[in-house]
Amino acid sequence: MKKDINVGMIGYKFMGKAHSQGLTKLPMFFDTSLNIVKKAICGRDEEWVKQSQEKFGWDSYETSWEKLIARDDIDAIHITAPSNFHKQPAIAAAEAGKHVFCEKPLALNLADARDIYEAAEKYGIKNQVGFNYRFAPAVKLAKKMIDEGKLGKIFHFRGYFLQDWIIDPDFPKVWRLDKSVAGSGSHGDLGAHVIDAARYLVGDFKSVTGMSKTFIKERPVAGRMTGLSGSSASADTPKEPVDVDDATCFVCEFENGALGVFEATRFAYGHKNDMYFEVNGSKGSVRFYFERMNELHYFNAEDEEGLQGFRLIQVTEGVHPYISAWWPAGHVIGYDHTFVHQFYEFYEAIANDTPTCPNFYDGVKCSQVLEAVDVSIERKQWVDVNSL
Repeated sequence: MKKDINVGMIGYKFMGKAHSQGLTKLPMFFDTSLNIVKKAICGRDEEWVKQSQEKFGWDSYETSWEKLIARDDIDAIHITAPSNFHKQPAIAAAEAGKHVFCEKPLALNLADARDIYEAAEKYGIKNQVGFNYRFAPAVKLAKKMIDEGKLGKIFHFRGYFLQDWIIDPDFPKVWRLDKSVAGSGSHGDLGAHVIDAARYLVGDFKSVTGMSKTFIKERPVAGRMTGLSGSSASADTPKEPVDVDDATCFVCEFENGALGVFEATRFAYGHKNDMYFEVNGSKGSVRFYFERMNELHYFNAEDEEGLQGFRLIQVTEGVHPYISAWWPAGHVIGYDHTFVHQFYEFYEAIANDTPTCPNFYDGVKCSQVLEAVDVSIERKQWVDVNSL
């Protein structure tokens, strides 16, 4: 019989829902080595967390993360709360010998990210960061093609993550627009995914230089339950300063000599969740649009002259990463499936005592790039990433 692994989760909103459905679908579609039990969900608001416990299919709930981690019947912790609530629970869980899956970015800043990583190393727990875009089958295929040399020597990475949900100046100051809670704006929220994709596909960063802008300097105070797409505030709602970036752009040089161009913004009308990257090499190119996440565009420079061009690969065949667990060829998958894939890898690593990826070290390296860009903006100069 499979051994049970009991999971506790901190947080119950957007990411809490995403994690809950991922854990529910996982054993339905994948042959897992462990029997994953959704044991307890945790949140400060008892009314809401109780509703979430019932709706998301958890066995019980807690209103104290300390009590959750102290429970003898919890083996692994998922942290889906905002960035300012990652460090304490992650370190406490590691000290208690619990495996930890933490959403990105790993922490509010690089120093805290390193503290979390060092605790995980010290106590020997399995750890993973929620860079779920890595787990789109098309991104996995791009990685395989690059590793196999199909693109040759890599020259360029260009990527962006574009959204448009806060352009209205009357949109409230939700937690993602509060530096004390989120750490940064579009840079740490959206840019982190593109940075991780670049490290995954191309390699480590050497140096960066960037610029950022906060277009709306103050916003109405958010109400108690205002979400990511809340309505505009009334005219008499008090306002407070916005202290995070609305948009950040930067360029980089990678350790292997490749060049990179990055953009993250929430001020791009018409773009809802538009994460894109392109990689150019000596033998060809690949490009990926998350809003068409089952497609990968591939240019092969060795094709016959006159017949060259980007070809469209529908990444929905059983030979593609993870697809054989889902539907017949051509039946597309979506955003939610990336959570199933990353949890599959996490729990198989626990079961088989194999390395997790992306782990807290990858979370630190992402935070290092994020912070290097911030320093470069402040100093108006290039910054060596490894100097931080």
